[in-house]
Amino acid sequence: TQSGSVSGSQSRTASGTASSFLSIPQSAPAGLLTVTQPPQQSTSYFKVAQNQFITFGWNFSYIIATPTHLTVSAVCENGNTYPVGPTDGIIPGTATSVVWDAYTYQTSHPNLPLAQAKYTLKIWGDGGPDAVREPGVLTPNSALQFALYTPQAYTPITSGWSCAGCSSAVSQHIAHPTFIALIATLMVMFISGSALLRRI
Repeated sequence: TQSGSVSGSQSRTASGTASSFLSIPQSAPAGLLTVTQPPQQSTSYFKVAQNQFITFGWNFSYIIATPTHLTVSAVCENGNTYPVGPTDGIIPGTATSVVWDAYTYQTSHPNLPLAQAKYTLKIWGDGGPDAVREPGVLTPNSALQFALYTPQAYTPITSGWSCAGCSSAVSQHIAHPTFIALIATLMVMFISGSALLRRI
């Protein structure tokens, strides 16, 4: 089951042939991928729900040997790894974004559900997730962290829903000494006022 889409722009390889035949200067900087969506300055929280799509976008720098494909994965803090995108996390090497339908993935993989937790987005090229930095070749990226959450199902009041926190808050106020003193003061004022009116 597909769970997303991919988009990107075509970029030319250094020579139009396999990377093993490329002539890459050793002085060239390592290829980089920079995530542009969502922003990396803070953790983004995404809802796992129907028609709630998650878009990850990036751009490339210093790429000479264009990868044949990219692998995009979400690594959960619980240790589980999930493919991101419509084709089990494998997308064209020139792609600059991927749209993840996390809800479809969730419903299609009941044996490995997405946890409500923080994740690290990992993207790598032909060299694998542990590839070392090389001139002109894509360096794996794992700079983005995000979180997933699942909204609670709506429960009508007529079906027996009750606000436990509300009841607890009321009980705490009633039991508070200040509240008791206030009630006592009001009662004294009321009794004293009634007695005064009877004397008039």
